[in-house]
Amino acid sequence: MSQKLLLVEDDATTADYIVKGLVEEGFTVDRADNGRDGLFLATEAAHDAIILDRMLPGMDGMAVLAALRAAGIETPVIILSALATADERVKGLTGGSDDYLAKPFAFAELLARLRIILRRGGGGQAPETRLSCADLEVDLLSRKVKRGARTIDLQPREFRLLDYLLRHQGEVVTRTMLLEGVWDYHFDPGTNVIDVHISRLRRKIDEEGERPLIHTVRGAGYRLSEQG
Repeated sequence: MSQKLLLVEDDATTADYIVKGLVEEGFTVDRADNGRDGLFLATEAAHDAIILDRMLPGMDGMAVLAALRAAGIETPVIILSALATADERVKGLTGGSDDYLAKPFAFAELLARLRIILRRGGGGQAPETRLSCADLEVDLLSRKVKRGARTIDLQPREFRLLDYLLRHQGEVVTRTMLLEGVWDYHFDPGTNVIDVHISRLRRKIDEEGERPLIHTVRGAGYRLSEQG
């Protein structure tokens, strides 16, 4: 029996894109295009998870979430939002969501995050707020990066690149994966943008005398690992 999801998203193009991908992955999807209808569906039927846009007509996504939690409905919720600052992410997570994904996003990332909260079996666990590899630590909420006692300042794209590498720690990450997951490109722009950003990130993460964490896999891509 397929898992049943509720998508509350007012942008028809985005909703069509998400629903198509989820159905292809075997999910059953209920759909609402405003907050009030979304709240009605969420309270009237059981769902395994809810994907909730934050800025909705009729009733704001945060108000929908608050109403669900006040009613004792603990269905896992992923918020989708163009509001991507640390303050807004904190507001979403402390408001009762299980995850928070900023727009624009790659469908593959939404699917991965959805599967994580489904595996948790209905909430109750703290959302992932920190990532690490050896002595490298990233606080996803404050967006602070440290290696040992050393604080590392990253540009927004560099932070997103490091976030992606950490979430695929130990795996070979191809250029295609990086273009989609970090740059939201679904085509090859034919530039050296990845090489430039990897080079900058590597200089900041792996200083002289430290064990290298970012590795080039010749002919394949890159891997973040303490194993080399």
